[in-house]
Amino acid sequence: MSRYLLAFSYDGGSFHGYQIQPNATTVQSVLQDKLSLLLGSPLEIVGSSRTDTGVHAHQQFAHFDLPSGKTVKENWVFRLNRMLPDSLAVQGIYQVADDFHARFAALSRTYEYRISPAKSPFNAKYAYRFGVELDVDAMNEAASLFFQHTDYQCFSKVKTEVATFECTIMQASWAWRGEELVFTIQGNRFLRGMVRAVVGTLLEVGQGRLNKTQLQEILDSKDRCKAGRAVPAHGLHLLEVEYPATIFDAKCAR
Repeated sequence: MSRYLLAFSYDGGSFHGYQIQPNATTVQSVLQDKLSLLLGSPLEIVGSSRTDTGVHAHQQFAHFDLPSGKTVKENWVFRLNRMLPDSLAVQGIYQVADDFHARFAALSRTYEYRISPAKSPFNAKYAYRFGVELDVDAMNEAASLFFQHTDYQCFSKVKTEVATFECTIMQASWAWRGEELVFTIQGNRFLRGMVRAVVGTLLEVGQGRLNKTQLQEILDSKDRCKAGRAVPAHGLHLLEVEYPATIFDAKCAR
């Protein structure tokens, strides 16, 4: 067997999330179908992250194995993109070590959440329309708590089977980008629904409904019911999945 890493991006509004689901069009199912057609036999891909319905990915990865005697051809990226819908694109295929794992080898993931204070027909699919005035300084001050905290059970979807709720956050900040307010968060891993719940809670801070001390109490409580609501999925973007740079030395297809 030979293992390969696939780099791709997608508009989440066209899919019912990343992971395969019964009777639904997902990113994983579409990619597997088209790769299997190229190979001439079924294969499975393993993603670096699982995004929910409506969440977009500017950079996403998945690994897959080819049986002995099969190799990735140089024109596979071109051929895949001809087969895929406009909402899904492949950027490259890289040969990796046989024990490489797209999920566990990732050093970090970076997400951003986009908020549009004013109605706009040009970003309605990619930013959350939220016209309430916000105290951005207070939101950034509250977000600084994440650098000293590691247990994020209070922001995880309930009834989620995970071995640990521990996450390490390297970046968490709000900034204006043109007319949009953007929250950027980077961590070694994220729980199901975590980023959208974090944003919803920080919006409560921005509206003066919560303060930094109360946010710390929510974090310590480990209780999802005490945190804010999950904001809509369409404003969330997976920006980057970081791996050691040497992973990308052996590009196989263009």
